[in-house]
Amino acid sequence: MKVFIMINKFFLITLLLIAFIFGVDLVPPAFAALPPGNAVKDPYAILRNALPIEQKELREIQHKLEGTSDLVRGSRWPAVNKAVSSSQFRLANSKKEILNSIPEKSQIEAEEIMQLLRDNLENLGELSSGKSKSEFIALRRDSLQKIGDLEALMLNDVFPYTIPSEFNNLPRLLGRATVSIKTNKGDMKAIIDGYNAPLTAGAFMDLAIKGFYNGLPINRAEEFFVLQTGDPEGTNIGYIDPETNEERYVPLEIRLPNQSETIYKETFEERGLYTATPTLPFATPGALGWSHSGNSVNDGSSQFFFFLYDAELNPAGRNLIDGNNAAFGYVVEGNELLGQLDVGDKINSIDVIDGQERLKSKA
Repeated sequence: MKVFIMINKFFLITLLLIAFIFGVDLVPPAFAALPPGNAVKDPYAILRNALPIEQKELREIQHKLEGTSDLVRGSRWPAVNKAVSSSQFRLANSKKEILNSIPEKSQIEAEEIMQLLRDNLENLGELSSGKSKSEFIALRRDSLQKIGDLEALMLNDVFPYTIPSEFNNLPRLLGRATVSIKTNKGDMKAIIDGYNAPLTAGAFMDLAIKGFYNGLPINRAEEFFVLQTGDPEGTNIGYIDPETNEERYVPLEIRLPNQSETIYKETFEERGLYTATPTLPFATPGALGWSHSGNSVNDGSSQFFFFLYDAELNPAGRNLIDGNNAAFGYVVEGNELLGQLDVGDKINSIDVIDGQERLKSKA
């Protein structure tokens, strides 16, 4: 038996078309200011922006560098050079503020990263002056990785949110982890985000460590939409907890940017947030989502899917998947395999690379 993603593609497209034609505003005022521009599709950029930190200076440098992507594609090198120079100036003048945002035990490591970042920015300036596109892109990627490393140090492995006590019996991932998803057609690497989906990420990690997914087939494949797996053999459609001998369910959980509380057990539609963008959006191929039935958004147990991305389903600022299923991570390497996998292909294993210590079996 299959568990399906709770979404009717054509119904939602029709709904939005009606809204556009008749001028219906589907966005509550609090979210109407969300940028309607091009959706961010780089999983690393999404994950950087999803970190629960408030260091304005470093964020500004990050966004300046990320914003050079379109400039480089358009060969607007004077604008690229200006963005790099601005980033250099901001980093030089905000060193103290950035270091003060990092726990004392990690400040030596942070200073080393900042020095490497300063060197990178200097080299990026030279590359932009020389219009060296490929070298610029590679070094910018490395620079953004270093910014992500600095931002991660600010968290100090402290989980910043409260999980409702009604879910105390469920596993939770209190931070991030990296896994290798091994299939019969090759391997992928994914980052699992427990900051923004702790219970969903926790259930996934718990089952991966238990070997639950080993040998399970892809049981659903829809071109340009999803690849789904996690349906165990036999009559059960999810994971049976040996302590209760009952199926373990994970509630729908979705975070919105800059909100103190996570939304549990409700879709965006039920909240009236028809076009809001969650912290972890389905905006890139390889977004990992938790499946549930068409009867309830809170009966997901073990099945998950790889989102394949469809521009029709994901117009900028009008994402039609977000808010119906929880995203809990992103494939960051091996994405090309997503176009090769089909029904019957198998997950050989899901192995933890790092972050297992952040998984807690219960509260």
